[in-house]
Amino acid sequence: MPNSEYRPDLMGSATLKPCDPVEAGSWQSLELVYTAGRFGIDDTGSLKIAMRFATDFGPIQFDDPAAPGYTTVVASNGAELECRWEFKRNIRPWSRALYIGVKQHFLAEGDTITVRFGDLVGGSLGVRMQTYCESRFEFRVFVDAIATYDYVALPVSPQLKIVPGPPVTWRAILPTLKKAGSPFRLSIKAEDAWGNPSDQIDCQLQVKSSRPVRNLPDAVCFEKGAFALVLEDLIVEDTGDLTMDIIGTDGNVLCQTNTLRVEADPDLLHFWGDLHGQSNETLGTNTAAEYFRFGRDRSFLDVCSHQGNDFQIAGSFWKELNDLTSRLDEPGRFVAIPGYEWSANTAIGGDRNVFFRHEGRPIFRSSHAQVEDFCDEANDAHTAHELFERLKDEDCVCWAHCGGRYADIIYAHDTRLETSVEVHSAWGTFEWLLHDAFQKGYRVGIVCNSDGHKGRVGASYPGASFFGAYGGLTCYLAPELTRDAIFEAMRRRHHYGTTGARMYLDVKAIPSGPAELFVRDPRAYGEVQPEMARYLRMGDIARLDDDEIELAVEVMGSSAIERIDIFDGLDHVDTFRPYEAADLGARIRLTYSGAEYRGRSRTTTWDGSLRLEGGVLRRAEMFNNWNLDRGVTNSTAHAIEWKAVTSGNYGGIDMWLESANNGRISVSTKHVTAEVELSTLGAEETIFEAGGLDRRLALQRLPEVLDVRRTGCQVKCPVRKNGDTCLYVRVQQIDGHRAWSSPIYLFR
Repeated sequence: MPNSEYRPDLMGSATLKPCDPVEAGSWQSLELVYTAGRFGIDDTGSLKIAMRFATDFGPIQFDDPAAPGYTTVVASNGAELECRWEFKRNIRPWSRALYIGVKQHFLAEGDTITVRFGDLVGGSLGVRMQTYCESRFEFRVFVDAIATYDYVALPVSPQLKIVPGPPVTWRAILPTLKKAGSPFRLSIKAEDAWGNPSDQIDCQLQVKSSRPVRNLPDAVCFEKGAFALVLEDLIVEDTGDLTMDIIGTDGNVLCQTNTLRVEADPDLLHFWGDLHGQSNETLGTNTAAEYFRFGRDRSFLDVCSHQGNDFQIAGSFWKELNDLTSRLDEPGRFVAIPGYEWSANTAIGGDRNVFFRHEGRPIFRSSHAQVEDFCDEANDAHTAHELFERLKDEDCVCWAHCGGRYADIIYAHDTRLETSVEVHSAWGTFEWLLHDAFQKGYRVGIVCNSDGHKGRVGASYPGASFFGAYGGLTCYLAPELTRDAIFEAMRRRHHYGTTGARMYLDVKAIPSGPAELFVRDPRAYGEVQPEMARYLRMGDIARLDDDEIELAVEVMGSSAIERIDIFDGLDHVDTFRPYEAADLGARIRLTYSGAEYRGRSRTTTWDGSLRLEGGVLRRAEMFNNWNLDRGVTNSTAHAIEWKAVTSGNYGGIDMWLESANNGRISVSTKHVTAEVELSTLGAEETIFEAGGLDRRLALQRLPEVLDVRRTGCQVKCPVRKNGDTCLYVRVQQIDGHRAWSSPIYLFR
């Protein structure tokens, strides 16, 4: 709607060559030719060749013929052109754009402008293609023929298909909790270098289970053209834990699954979901139908929802989304939930996710900013207060979210509707949102999702863009896989979130005697009849008389567990590590974390260097680095250089030294310059604050090898005499993945 629609048939045409499918993240040289239409282009008129907001195509540069992304732009009639490549040069969703201005002279009908993306003339590698797959990657061409800066999109713009590369990393996924004797599935895929499921596999695989599994074949064939291999109706009769190794034709283990816990009769099971992302009908990639199919068939999600920006959701698309979730929702197999992202400016509430239990409900938008049809404008809710008022009689759940905008839950919150806060997504980690809730005395759960824009819901890699984190997942504790059961889990906060790893996490508070458990928050619902409970699980609200309570934590990670932190709201209670001081070796971990501030430009650059004096560095490995353009750029026996970013999350470098008893480490980054004697480092972090939002650099010692994937602890926690005791844990794996349990809320 925002661009002019005046006579696109007279604005010219554009062609692209080659236009064959290209591999995601590959280096290419592409030639786009625009031919002027009836009006030509007047002096100071211009073109924009725009791409979607999420794309990491390029970047484009015009100055160095030997460097990547070198691009040339030439007019056939010799007109002088002005070119700029900018992130927000055009109206969303076509934000990224190459601006080509006719600086002197003009174009007549039939004159051309030739753009060579990745011109090879000076030795450039070419231009790097978008690192994720898209069925129709479009170079949308906009024309300002009359020099009014009122652009018209061509009726047909060049496009091509972006496909995955060869397999690099194998993944195998099991459920995390099942009942003995009930069927489950094993899902296998292999991702290319950029995290896209590859269809270039043609091999025999063996699956070796740590325990007997009925219906598990000795060998399976992963056929070329398939993006995944799923083995259904697997059954384990006995209780216990199991993993499976996926073995290639050469006999080597390609990957190992997460751990599956099998119990005799669990009252609640585990179901994994990513309920937050969007498709190309709003600001994402590929269609909404492709989005849901990816989540179900390539990320192997149990639960999924679509969360497009409300001010871009036309009425027809809202109907399409509701039709999709109704059609795809399959109890026992896949739960699809209708919903949207209420996307208001932070000053009036910020982003909230809205999920409806039934299709056919009205959409209450924050605005009609990019919706042409105003017939339902009376339904708009311009502030978060208005949103909660509109939703008070709806069968729905809301979450507070931090994306481009962030939710201000201090400005507005509704305890009945807003059941959780999202502490991690592809945008980063936002524990401060949970802290805001504690400061205000809210009782909320914790969720993690992707807010993916790249068409990979449930497996959302950031690619080569400004996103600095892998998308999160939420594990729902429910008796069955139905929409009703998932909504009850959401309302009772029976879930935990992770940064994308499928960890098994169990957190229970065990009182000395039965506690009064409230299924609904009595603060919000008034007089609520409690139930008597012998233990309390994550998300529960309970009244008791104990001065202290035992918190029992069990975790099975997808890699080794590094630490478990126990919190009571804003207070840190204790830290458990599955190793002793005597286990520490000559392994030093450097971590960097935090953000600039809460808003859009929160990303912090941690490019830096480290020098080791009086010692020898054997090897160095980066963790929690999701961008192939970043990482360790140089490493010697005495020094390391790297490139890294964080946006509230954390990453770092592990260094194995000849000895950790003697020598000195000097670290230099934009935000921190520090020196540390190795002999002073232990398991506790030595922290250097760096301003910003929870921004810091830390150094510590670790054991040479950490391989404990299953561990736990029991901690006695005091119960406050006044107000809520809010007990939750944060689990940290050695590979950098984290998990957060929804708090257990206790009051006297």
